[in-house]
Amino acid sequence: MKKKIAVVTGGAGFLGSHLCDKLISEDVSVICLDNLLTGRMENIEHLISNPDFQFIKLDVTNYIFVPGHVDFVLHFASPASPIDYLKYPIQTLKVGSLGTHKALGLAKEKNATFLLASTSEVYGDPLIHPQSEEYWGNVNPVGPRGVYDEAKRFAEALTMAYHRYHGLSTRIVRIFNTYGTRMRLDDGRALPAFISQALNGEDITVFGDGSQTRSFCYVSDLVEGIYKLLLSNESMPVNIGNPNEITIEEFAEEVIRLTNSKSKIIYQDLPVDDPKVRQPDITRAKEILGWSPKVSREEGLKLTLEYFRNAKK
Repeated sequence: MKKKIAVVTGGAGFLGSHLCDKLISEDVSVICLDNLLTGRMENIEHLISNPDFQFIKLDVTNYIFVPGHVDFVLHFASPASPIDYLKYPIQTLKVGSLGTHKALGLAKEKNATFLLASTSEVYGDPLIHPQSEEYWGNVNPVGPRGVYDEAKRFAEALTMAYHRYHGLSTRIVRIFNTYGTRMRLDDGRALPAFISQALNGEDITVFGDGSQTRSFCYVSDLVEGIYKLLLSNESMPVNIGNPNEITIEEFAEEVIRLTNSKSKIIYQDLPVDDPKVRQPDITRAKEILGWSPKVSREEGLKLTLEYFRNAKK
């Protein structure tokens, strides 16, 4: 039987690299495309000598050329943390629009299944809670976060256009807050920021009054859900995330306790358009994919802490 081949854009990133691992573990050969704007070679260095893995340094907003047969195209290229997409606003918009167009074009040329990594940020600062896939969102298109939110919303629209107009087999995963090994300590998201500050004995910076909520999903759970979605026949968006909601203040206290840190919590102004709540309704993922998260936050945090401690050495 011929081995399946997957192209993963953004494959050297935090999520992309774990996805490459998962696909290879399922006996799929992987072609990883990444321009290393926010991805890192160290995330994939363990795969470089694997005959089922190929890395090509490429900016997918310019062109994508891959010779031969391809079964799956998974589009994960994009800055994904506020610190990154505010630093690279135009690149973020380009990879969500031009990059998605190029990746869809590759899937169409190869008659491959296309999977888009979308985000819970398409819901913006939501007016309903928890967020289900039927909710259209509350996004500020001209705010600083709009470069990421609207890029992903456009990417979803383009993916559905290719599905409806060209009959392309497409999947859309809306990814909620995810954490785990290979995150960058300096990527600006709450979890690595809190852990970094706690490990360094610095005060932990909470934005706003800390009452805003997030729902954190461990990376192995997320990747399992994405793989199940890829193999399904579901073309409409599916939320993948952990519905176990926690306030940012409670989360900071949890990190302090797990790290045995002497850090204190300090408060700063809430960034513009920062969502007040975030919790996935995963009913569709349970019903369609038979998926739900398995790793508890405490268990996942211990694994992540161990990785960050080693990364600091």
